[in-house]
Amino acid sequence: MHSLCSHFVFLSCWVTEAIASSGCSRARATTLFRKQTKAIVWGMQTRAVQGMLDFDYVCSRDEPSVAAMVYPFTGDHKQKFYWGHKEILTPVYKSMDDAMKKHPEVDVLISFASLRSAFDSTMEAMQHPQIHTIAIIAEGIPEAQTRKIIKMADEKGVTIIGPATVGGIKPGCFKIGNTGGMLDNILASKLYRPGSVAYVSRSGGMSNELNNIVSRTTDGVYEGVAIGGDRYPGSTFMDHVLRYEDTPGVKMIIMLGEIGGSEEYKICQGIREGRITKPVVCWCIGTCATMFTSEVQFGHAGACANQASETAVAKNQALRDAGAYVPKSFDELDDVVKTVYDELVANGTIIPAQEVPPPTVPMDYSWARELGLIRKPASFMTSICDERGQELIYAGMPITEIFKEEMGLGGVLGLLWFQRRLPRYACKFIEMCLMVTADHGPAVSGAHNTIVCARAGKDLISSLTSGLLTIGDRFGGALDAAAKQFSKAFDSGMVPMEFVNKMKKDGKLIMGIGHRVKSINNPDMRVQILKDYVKQNFPSSVMLDYALDVEKITTSKKPNLILNVDGFIGVAFVDLLRTCGGFTRDEADEFVEIGALNGIFVLGRSMGFIGHYLDQKRLKQGLYRHPWDDISYVLPEHMSM
Repeated sequence: MHSLCSHFVFLSCWVTEAIASSGCSRARATTLFRKQTKAIVWGMQTRAVQGMLDFDYVCSRDEPSVAAMVYPFTGDHKQKFYWGHKEILTPVYKSMDDAMKKHPEVDVLISFASLRSAFDSTMEAMQHPQIHTIAIIAEGIPEAQTRKIIKMADEKGVTIIGPATVGGIKPGCFKIGNTGGMLDNILASKLYRPGSVAYVSRSGGMSNELNNIVSRTTDGVYEGVAIGGDRYPGSTFMDHVLRYEDTPGVKMIIMLGEIGGSEEYKICQGIREGRITKPVVCWCIGTCATMFTSEVQFGHAGACANQASETAVAKNQALRDAGAYVPKSFDELDDVVKTVYDELVANGTIIPAQEVPPPTVPMDYSWARELGLIRKPASFMTSICDERGQELIYAGMPITEIFKEEMGLGGVLGLLWFQRRLPRYACKFIEMCLMVTADHGPAVSGAHNTIVCARAGKDLISSLTSGLLTIGDRFGGALDAAAKQFSKAFDSGMVPMEFVNKMKKDGKLIMGIGHRVKSINNPDMRVQILKDYVKQNFPSSVMLDYALDVEKITTSKKPNLILNVDGFIGVAFVDLLRTCGGFTRDEADEFVEIGALNGIFVLGRSMGFIGHYLDQKRLKQGLYRHPWDDISYVLPEHMSM
């Protein structure tokens, strides 16, 4: 206890010197924000800017507080915002110099720069004498850079709010970025008009809590600032408390400190010396740290007690002893605030103003929809994918879960095409189908078209599309047709011979039967691989067995009338949809009817077409011209008149 008391004596001497000499004069030299304050916002923070403009409008400002934005990563342009009911255009500059020159009325910079660029942009801003206040939102700025910023700010007479801050707010006048939250919170906390209570806090989140407490227990907030949680804030508690002391409209002050640092002791000294005469309600968060047996680091960089005097308990007691109003716990803060306020009203120090309703600000459509206040028929409907949240969702399954369970391409296809989580064997079968249909050489029509298009100098997408447009009943499109023909025959009870005879009688080809090169004596290994897999893994393969019985009949007449890869995939997929679980019979038939199976060929063959495109470009093949000797010129004989 003796060492703690001696440390208080040392702090007392140091604080006296600090108050006498200090940098707190710069912050109270001028009012930070007025109803005419104009700001430049560094960064493309459109939502924050719209929030500022809505606040301006509800405060009945004559003009928007945001004069311009600076964003070095795009060219100069205009950004659309709302001012009440009408749309306005706000200039966006690539250069800060240009923005400052074109808007000499601006004296505040709100920096949403990242921690990597915040130092440079802040130092650049302070080269412009018109800037008096800078709010730095970024967290994680190196302390050495912060101290350089503070040193230059002292030299230039600039007030820094932050780093690592949400900013500040002056009801009826101006707010920094996202301070105060959404418009409904602004209205609920009555931040559209000034009250009599000013506060300063380290935490931006807790400043919102103070807005709520003050609005419920007093006539409202006059001004509030969150100085940020870094070890070296650009402006201190004392800077702002002294400003509030010298501001006639402020009748009482709230300071919300925390564990770590010694800034709160300056408030103690200021009260003792009579420099601070207005009632000050204080609380330092972090009293629970005494319950831990080891050192505790709270969320803010500066929220760690390195010695006994930096604990929240010690600082709360010092403030109480100095004459500040300190509750027993944070839960009692609102009661203390109300008690002090009621005393000021009773003795006539505060005369509450008559409440005037604020102007109505139209609610953004997106926000109204989120709150469930409106409904609108959608132009599109989707049931397979949702990208609006924190992560992508395929048919109800988050993308992180898909990777975690190693569902593979087949699993993703099952989700996006069939809205089902297919069994692992089904996913594997889909991937095998994509592999065997990926390419079939350069001579087929799709690959040929892709090659010709690529050699004509067209881009990848044009060349791929050229090849895909050849897919149809004669090339690759037999999957759906084979599935439909075989399943219709099987479901109607036809035996294979009846089916073959009927197709012959009707003069129709059996889709999926026949191959130019392969035959019963020269089998297609792609079909053999897939057939072995289906027999080993599918619960049932009745449709495939039916097609193989048809093949026995057709090959007995001609050896190349085999079940080809298109036909095999078509009938095997019918087995898959009907037996893998999760599909009704009608659902399985619908997927065949709407063309899902041809999608397998399109997806698989696209890989090959792209390969041919890249191959031609890599080989630097020139424009293709078909040789004359491969064209039969059959012209009518010349007819003389």
